[in-house]
Amino acid sequence: MEIPEQDAAHMARAVALAGHGHGTTSPNPVVGCVVVDAGGAVAGEGFHVYAGGPHAEVVALAQAGERAKGGTAYVTLEPCDHTGRTGPCSRALLDAGIARVVVAVADPSPKAAGGAARLRTGGVAVTMGVLESAAERVNEEWLTYARLGRSHVTWKFAATLDGRSAAEDGTSQWITSPEARADVHLWRAAADAIVAGIGTVLSDDPRLTARPAADPRLAANAGSPPNAGRAASPDAGRAASPDAGRAASPNAGRAAGAGSGLDVGSGAHADSWGGAHAGDGAGVRAPLRVVVDTEGRTPPDAKVLDDAAPTLIAVADDITTDLKAGLLRLPRHGDGLDLQALLRELAAREVVSVFLEGGPTLAGAFLRQGLADRVVAYLAPALLGSGRSALGAAGVGTIGHMHRLTFDEISPIGPDVRLIARPIAQPGREQ
Repeated sequence: MEIPEQDAAHMARAVALAGHGHGTTSPNPVVGCVVVDAGGAVAGEGFHVYAGGPHAEVVALAQAGERAKGGTAYVTLEPCDHTGRTGPCSRALLDAGIARVVVAVADPSPKAAGGAARLRTGGVAVTMGVLESAAERVNEEWLTYARLGRSHVTWKFAATLDGRSAAEDGTSQWITSPEARADVHLWRAAADAIVAGIGTVLSDDPRLTARPAADPRLAANAGSPPNAGRAASPDAGRAASPDAGRAASPNAGRAAGAGSGLDVGSGAHADSWGGAHAGDGAGVRAPLRVVVDTEGRTPPDAKVLDDAAPTLIAVADDITTDLKAGLLRLPRHGDGLDLQALLRELAAREVVSVFLEGGPTLAGAFLRQGLADRVVAYLAPALLGSGRSALGAAGVGTIGHMHRLTFDEISPIGPDVRLIARPIAQPGREQ
């Protein structure tokens, strides 16, 4: 359909606002909203900041006040029609006297869906599907979780230009620069869980914690992603791409609201695994640590078992172990674990997003089972020639079966390059 210029521009702004919520809204989606008064001027803006806090529509309506009556609301996700920790947004829009609602993506969750129908019944004109791909991209983690019933997976690796993640003697610290490593911690902090395999635990004894330093980009932009303002221009929606509104760092929205002019509220809520979301951007929650350890070989003194963050050890359901840790027993799949079952179990614990780290064996298993939704690669301008590859056996026996991806972003990070890519749907691949 042909999208009116003003609809595209306002929805592009809503998508950009939604991106501010990355890393703090789980298990809720990221959502942005722009309210335009009857004369076509922006009256209010908002985004969802933390689960249990006001939804994007409520924030934008509060800012708009009486100017919302007879106006239009642009929302990246269909307004909810149920009462949970907050009331239904469909009712808030009706009570405010909104005349028209423009929605990017229909809500796939049975519990919250139905807002569009409620609005139409109440006499509100509803337009669906405006900048749908852009809104899906900014909310991809939650949409995977809601549609497929499993956690969304981002696989990260660091390598030399010739694809080596470690030298021939096994040393791997440090292939990439301090800037790249700092960026990784931003990605970790934005995820609900960090996953690694037992091989990584035995060889490197990592902590698997998120330790993000202050991001100078946030300070410079008062809590806004560097490209957030682009969508505010009148013609921004014309070329809105699937990644419109994506922040330059995955949790750039943590400080959102600090000087942004939005009344985003504050507060915190406890996660089901014991972490905490800081609603005002002042704190950083501890993502769940998950070790994929089929035979239960995690050493009792491993750093991943310290008290810096909660930990689950995923083991085969037929082994006997006296490991003193939280165990997640899963069925076997080939010579490892059923990773689809792992992601379903994590989703049941409200883990929306997984950040996959560790070695080539586990990465290959995720790819073989069709469970890598996004790839983040850090490439250093260096060559090793031999040593450990970044990716192990991934179910590719011939060139025609290789996993093809498409690039979303190519960015310099210090002296290194960060590549963000995602798999292209291919017939015969598991989804």
